[in-house]
Amino acid sequence: MTIQEKMHSGALYLPMDEALFQEQLDWLDRLWDFNATRPSQLAERETLLRELFAEIGEGCYIEPPLHANWGGRHVHFGRNIYANFNLTLVDDTHIYVGDNTMFGPNVVVATAGHPLLPELREQGFQYNAPVHIGRNCWIGAGAILLPGVTVGDNAVIGAGSIVTKDVPASVLAVGNPCRVLREIGEHDRAYYFKDRRIDGSAL
Repeated sequence: MTIQEKMHSGALYLPMDEALFQEQLDWLDRLWDFNATRPSQLAERETLLRELFAEIGEGCYIEPPLHANWGGRHVHFGRNIYANFNLTLVDDTHIYVGDNTMFGPNVVVATAGHPLLPELREQGFQYNAPVHIGRNCWIGAGAILLPGVTVGDNAVIGAGSIVTKDVPASVLAVGNPCRVLREIGEHDRAYYFKDRRIDGSAL
């Protein structure tokens, strides 16, 4: 098994392989170019993201700075995705995000982990597990998604939550560790924030 195959299979591997590290540096140089753009350089940003990401749909907006272990090389974004400041994508393997999903500031999506056994960590071993985020999700500010988790369509992850296990579709999930608080339902069709009612013309 090649080191690239190990990266994407969940196997243990040593990420400081010389050739692998040089490839990673090349992508990080390109990410640096994206983060160095001026706010008015929207066309340049879009071009750079199309070069960096494995896939990115129309209408996506990512507010710099963006941080990504592989510069976005293993990131698959659908359409109309919005990410606020300081999105961190630990994209040592694949991250999949569905259409119309939003990220608050300072969100971390991590695919990389290290063994609990200290002798293996001492040698620098790593493993990776892909993360899947459904369509039309809202990932609140400061949330952390750990390797291998799946977040279902239309789910909301509360600010500051740490997602250690899969989250089903159409729920509000919060906390550390993140747990389902309730389903998104009829109450949410009437109120958008506390006691503030939704104007029917918005639907």
